[in-house]
Amino acid sequence: MENAILLELFLELDASAPEGLRAELIDGEIVVSPPPEGCHAHCLSEIWRQVVLLSATHMSLSGHKGLAVPREGGGPPDRVIPDVTIAPRERRPFRGAPAWMPCDDLAMVVEVTGSRADIDRIAKRYRYARAGIPLHLLVDREHETITLFSEPTGEGYGGTRSTAFGEPLPFPAPFSFVLETSELG
Repeated sequence: MENAILLELFLELDASAPEGLRAELIDGEIVVSPPPEGCHAHCLSEIWRQVVLLSATHMSLSGHKGLAVPREGGGPPDRVIPDVTIAPRERRPFRGAPAWMPCDDLAMVVEVTGSRADIDRIAKRYRYARAGIPLHLLVDREHETITLFSEPTGEGYGGTRSTAFGEPLPFPAPFSFVLETSELG
C-alpha cells in the first residue's frame, strides 16, 4: 500500500514539476534535480556527436528519457532519467514509447555527474545493471574521469574501464569505436 501511494505521489509530482526540474524515484526516495549547467550539456553534446558519427551501428539517442527499472526486492519499479539513452536505430525503441519505458532494447545509458554526483556515480549504476542495460557510461566531472561499465550482473557491472579526460576510451560492439575524451574537460 505504501509503495502504491509513493508511486502515485511521484507520478503527480513528475507531471507538475516546474520546467527544467527532473523528478526521479530511486529506492523509495523522490529525487528532484535542478537543470544542469553548460559544462554538463557540453559533455553530452561531444559524446552524442561521436556516437552518431563513429558508431559501427546506426544509433538512436534520446536525452532525458524516463526508464522504469526493476527495484531490489520487487514492488513498483524505480523511475530514473539518464542524461542520454542510446539504442540501435533498427529497433526504434523511442517510437511510441511510454513516458517511463522499459530497458529491453537499450545499448547504453550515459550519465554526467551533476549536483547530486553520488546518485549518478552509485545509485543509478546499480539500477542500470539490475535492468540489464549492456553499457553504462559515466562522465565524472569532479574527478575528471570517464568510466564505461559493461557486463551487467543484476547486482552491478562485471566489467569496468576508466580513463582520465584526454585519454581515449574504446567502446565495444555494437559501437566499435574509440571515444576521444579530450573535449570533455
